[in-house]
Amino acid sequence: MASDGATRDENFPIGIASVGVHEEPRRIPEGEPPALPVNAELAEIGKPRPRWNGRAKATGAIRYTVDVTPPGMLFGRILRSPLPHARVRSIDLSAARRLESVKAIVSAVNPDDSSGATVRYVGQPVVAVAAGSMAQAEEALKLIRVDYQPLPFVVDMDDALKAGAPKVYEAESPPQGGGAPGAAGPPLDGNARGPALASRGDVAQGFALAEVTLEGEYSTQVQTHCCMEPHGLVADWRDDGLTVHISTQFTAGVRRELAQAFDLPIDKVRVVVDGMGGGFGSKSTLGNYGRLAVALSRQAGAPVRLTLTRPEEQMDSGNRPSVRQRIRLGASRDGTLTAMAIESHGTAGVGLGAGVGNFAQAIYDCANFSSAQYDVFINAGPGSAMRAPGNTPGAWGLESAIDELAEKLGVDPLALRDRIDRSPARREERRIGAERIGWSRRHAPGADLGPVKRGLGMAQSLWGANVQTAASIAVRLRRDGVVEAFSSVQDIGSGIGTVIQQTIAETLGLQPSQIVIHIGDTNFPAGPPSYGSRTTASITPPARVAAWKILQALFAKAAPALSAGPDDLLARGGLIETRSEPKRSMGFAEAAALIDGDMLSVTETRSEDYGGFKRTMGEAALAQQDLGGVQFAEVAVDVETGIIRVERVVAAQDCGRPLNPLLLESQIQGGVLMGVSYALYEERILDRATGRMVNANLEQYKVAGPREVPQIDVAVIENYQGRSATDAYGIAEPANIATAPAIGNAVYNAIGVRLRALPMTPAVVLAALGRTPPRG
Repeated sequence: MASDGATRDENFPIGIASVGVHEEPRRIPEGEPPALPVNAELAEIGKPRPRWNGRAKATGAIRYTVDVTPPGMLFGRILRSPLPHARVRSIDLSAARRLESVKAIVSAVNPDDSSGATVRYVGQPVVAVAAGSMAQAEEALKLIRVDYQPLPFVVDMDDALKAGAPKVYEAESPPQGGGAPGAAGPPLDGNARGPALASRGDVAQGFALAEVTLEGEYSTQVQTHCCMEPHGLVADWRDDGLTVHISTQFTAGVRRELAQAFDLPIDKVRVVVDGMGGGFGSKSTLGNYGRLAVALSRQAGAPVRLTLTRPEEQMDSGNRPSVRQRIRLGASRDGTLTAMAIESHGTAGVGLGAGVGNFAQAIYDCANFSSAQYDVFINAGPGSAMRAPGNTPGAWGLESAIDELAEKLGVDPLALRDRIDRSPARREERRIGAERIGWSRRHAPGADLGPVKRGLGMAQSLWGANVQTAASIAVRLRRDGVVEAFSSVQDIGSGIGTVIQQTIAETLGLQPSQIVIHIGDTNFPAGPPSYGSRTTASITPPARVAAWKILQALFAKAAPALSAGPDDLLARGGLIETRSEPKRSMGFAEAAALIDGDMLSVTETRSEDYGGFKRTMGEAALAQQDLGGVQFAEVAVDVETGIIRVERVVAAQDCGRPLNPLLLESQIQGGVLMGVSYALYEERILDRATGRMVNANLEQYKVAGPREVPQIDVAVIENYQGRSATDAYGIAEPANIATAPAIGNAVYNAIGVRLRALPMTPAVVLAALGRTPPRG
């Protein structure tokens, strides 16, 4: 924003491209560029450009954390609790310390401190070691002797809610850092904490007015992140500071965590990530493994690499919590919702965050609403954010219930949503999706003859348009004409470097390949995190503003040479042209040679959305509009085997202005595949007798593979809102939310029996059909 607070009015394109776009004025800071026209009128923005680092990934040139091997590097390993609940009475490290290969040993629990001497789940870190090789570190772990006093435990949510169940936390509230983040909030009642309440209107009166009511219970399982690249880091503590190479979704955030945890000046901490193989929310913070690795490096005076094994990934790198929710809906005969009430109980193990989000509260028009969300502690690894946390399980319940309500009202579920959903974007997405899937051929539930029955279903998604206000980028133009961009923002696979290139190239009239990208390093200006679908919305507006300011300075230098005023110049096709006489021009590099000094450099930070944000929470903010989407699924169910095959998914999504359709399609396909896997296959299974995860691998923990991939038809609408310099927002979360309920509704349409729990395995299908009971 201009330092003097000056503003001006600009006309922006507003509306959905396939419906109709008009112009509306927005008041914007004087220092920001003019409004972009619609994508059809642009050269680079909105075009399907390949990934900036695609070749490096395909050829193996890109460097992942396990490729970082500084001289003298040691290998770290963690000794983990074999018990789900125990008091650590003593730890004998003497034999391990005698090994010449062992250079550092750090305890994660302290037997002399009663508050820190309790382990609460199988896999909780107890001791970490660093040695000259992985084999030597493993040998050291075998020599460590830990005296555990076993304590009663509980690993099933229903058991944890019973009177007299073993308590995961003895205190009234879980201690800060004791696995459950934060002690603030409602006190514990046994193992339950809550409720977190939300309400509006008068729910009792709403149900009294209802002509039709519906009540159902819907449940979802624990899903693990299954990142292809495991969590890992190389910590290098030297006298002059700490450098950490880590697979992370937030370099700037991890840097702050490290500075605080180890009492270091922030300028003495550097965090770097080059290549990254997935995170889905689980790599948003430093994690206990990260703290242990840094402590080992400090003690050893040498770099330490610590990478989790696949069983460690499955047990202790986070997960999507399980949730059971009871939903009550009231409606008038015409479909108007008169009341909605939700009560949920979920478990994130020893952590918090097992709710159903704000999905039901925000997506449909209902004057009378209430929800009560409870966390239930069990002796299992803590949950963490996972692709649309809360709203994904929330959508499974509500979108199933809305379909059930439609059937009870005798109306098409699509028509019911047309009545109760005010979103113009989702209305258009419903139209597009229904046309592409062939919704008109949908038959009555269970109407197909023969053992293989087909069905169609649909569901909707909603996610906040998140923005990180503390998101910065520097753009530099060198005298040789090279343009560079610098930000600590990390590319976790979504291709953020590409859209930065496109944004700057569009502004400067260049090709994206001419923009040199430097990201993933906290030596650069602090960029936003890559979670919450906020990265594009946060970094592309300041990138365009910085590039535009560079261009204005360049015009000022080029204008005399072109015998024109700066306002008469434009950048296009690698040239600086005069508007009044386009043939009078000079090359971009030729103009750059006129600048004073070595370069022009501008650093910009994300400004407030035009018209303000809906809500601001520290460095995070919510834009005025929500993000959403509508997905349609076509399934085939073999009623003799119980096998569900998802044959096709149509995903219609919106993200404001689409910057790169190719990358957006990739994000949506990934979200759909994760949703298919969530719906049909994935489930963490704990042994009630031992507390161990019995499928802590990628063989018994089932995920969708190549044979399970459906045909995915993607439609991204252009939904112009005129709220920032690029008017672009995220899409990763909304692309995942609707998939499972769309499949569930399609399964009901196929077999005529409603499945209210995930995953919908063959055993569950057969049991619902009365053919065989599900496996214990």
